[in-house]
Amino acid sequence: MSGEQAAQDSGANDGEALAVWDVVVIGAGPAGATAAHAAAVTGRRVLLLEKSELPRYKTCGGGIIGSSRDALPPGFELPLRDRVHAVTFSLNGKLTRTKRSRQMLFGLINRPEFDNALVEAACEAGAELRTGVTVSRVEQHGPGVPDRRTVAVVLNGSGGPAGKGVEETVYARAVVGADGSASRIGAHVGVKLDQVDLGLEAEIPVPASVAEDWAGRVLIDWGPLPGSYGWVFPKGDSLTVGVISARGDGSATKRYLEDFIARLGLAGFEPSVSSGHLTRCRADDSPLSRGRVLVCGDAAGLLEPWTREGISYALRSGRLAGEWAVRIAESHDAVDARRQALNYTFAVKAGLGVEMGVGRRMLTLFERRPGMLHAVLTTFPPAWRAFAGITRGKSSLAELVRTHPLARRALEAVDRA
Repeated sequence: MSGEQAAQDSGANDGEALAVWDVVVIGAGPAGATAAHAAAVTGRRVLLLEKSELPRYKTCGGGIIGSSRDALPPGFELPLRDRVHAVTFSLNGKLTRTKRSRQMLFGLINRPEFDNALVEAACEAGAELRTGVTVSRVEQHGPGVPDRRTVAVVLNGSGGPAGKGVEETVYARAVVGADGSASRIGAHVGVKLDQVDLGLEAEIPVPASVAEDWAGRVLIDWGPLPGSYGWVFPKGDSLTVGVISARGDGSATKRYLEDFIARLGLAGFEPSVSSGHLTRCRADDSPLSRGRVLVCGDAAGLLEPWTREGISYALRSGRLAGEWAVRIAESHDAVDARRQALNYTFAVKAGLGVEMGVGRRMLTLFERRPGMLHAVLTTFPPAWRAFAGITRGKSSLAELVRTHPLARRALEAVDRA
């Protein structure tokens, strides 16, 4: 189904019928693909726009924890590259200790495969995909918008019906912005950020003997920079090795990655991909909507502030955005559309927002006392069980603080400090 084939709605300035999608989703990462799926399964007309050709690489460790698994579309089969049963913790390369579990802790995926599979699921549900499309802006008022129930999505040189290099406009009753951490739709909504971090990563092909040593085990290294850590995630015949720290000293973050790789004995292997990415975390009072436009995932600054885990936040917020976008599309006036957008905001804040608040407090504790956190995780069995429960999806950081007095007192001490 193309834009021209979408159901016709009257209201164009010249009196001609105008093709209007129910929902247009901008960005085909996990958040956008999940939003498109959630909207399409209701039978609505959904258009999914992506600037890159798929599959495409994304800087990401690729860990799928339990909350991510539980947010996947029904029947979705994870393209797992490995299943993690052990975690090695180290404190800047020292005090190394490995903790093991009989049950799988979490799975590891390659993002190009995972993201592409989510898009295929959205298309099977009825969404239409267009790739190679750059969205320059959205308009909710003005001469280019036929009525107050319509959002104009302006595409820049997409090569569509208007021709290569010529602006094209598609129309929707609701728009979901899922166009990444440097989101243009987030700027339209007015997303505000209070934490920006730099992640650097290398995909390193390794011989079978090295791959075998890492199979089923990941490494988490609490780093030398405040709030930093590094990781090694095995993906069959390659290792994903990366570090993350607060933006501001890129050279120090780069040195950490280089030292980390050398310390692991991997400096002699040539990376197939070396990449970097900024993660951006929303402020508490940051908006999640404007008119008939919602934002989710990285575009909304939704991720866990301590670990910077974003896949589960993308999947969960994407599903909510898709569901509420359908309600907004059905709204007949601005008052009802606003009510539905506020309901979406409430749903995000009541779940993900609470978890993010605990994550911020955990990050503060980690920045001040990384050694204490390392000691607790590696020598205090209840702490390891809590970690395992979170990775499996049996619990969350918020539930941990609510149900464990020791964890609650530790964070209350951070708050007082």
